[in-house]
Amino acid sequence: MRIVVLTGAGISAESGVPTFRDSDGLWEGHRVEDVATPEAFERDPDTVLRFYDARRRAVASALPNPAHLALAELERAIGDDLLVVTQNVDDLHERAGTRRLVHMHGTLAHALCTACDAVSVIVDDLEGRPACPECASRALRPDVVWFGEMPYDLDRIERALVTADVFVSIGTSGNVYPAAGYVAFASALGARTVELNLVPSDAAVPFDEVRAGPASQVVPAWVSELRPDR
Repeated sequence: MRIVVLTGAGISAESGVPTFRDSDGLWEGHRVEDVATPEAFERDPDTVLRFYDARRRAVASALPNPAHLALAELERAIGDDLLVVTQNVDDLHERAGTRRLVHMHGTLAHALCTACDAVSVIVDDLEGRPACPECASRALRPDVVWFGEMPYDLDRIERALVTADVFVSIGTSGNVYPAAGYVAFASALGARTVELNLVPSDAAVPFDEVRAGPASQVVPAWVSELRPDR
């Protein structure tokens, strides 16, 4: 059984990772346009770099919760038949042990050089303008996908969805595309669709099954039922 799991902010919220977008639409007191667009970086790079340095430090103090751990356990059980696609830019899936993972919106742990396009692990805060390990230019930005940019690995995600028997959405709002369209895509190709969320999302296409509750509870319960060795 081939499974594609899509995760969003809801799976990391219980680890203490802020969602950053408040009810008024601001991210840590900033407009999205001021910290999450290429134009913002060109206009005020210091503010943008400071914002993402703070996000990275906040994530570093968080720990994977039972939902992250359950997905890693499922991967150990079924191997290559599972692909986890995350919209999150934290590294909690990796720290839980998941290896077959796509960060479609990039990751806070990496920097992208705007001079040579090299991707490197962030060692020091980017606001201090560290040099690119490849070309030595002091032109690093967070390797995260900003509004107006193309998410990563869309072809790989689509190939996995085409062959998936089950598509599972965990902790996502169902409002951000292209990820929000995956349930319709998977359903049209015959996959069983499951939503595990604190509250049901506003998905345009209804899921075959919806389980409401905290990710740390509903995800381990679902994995326990699915595990072939249980």
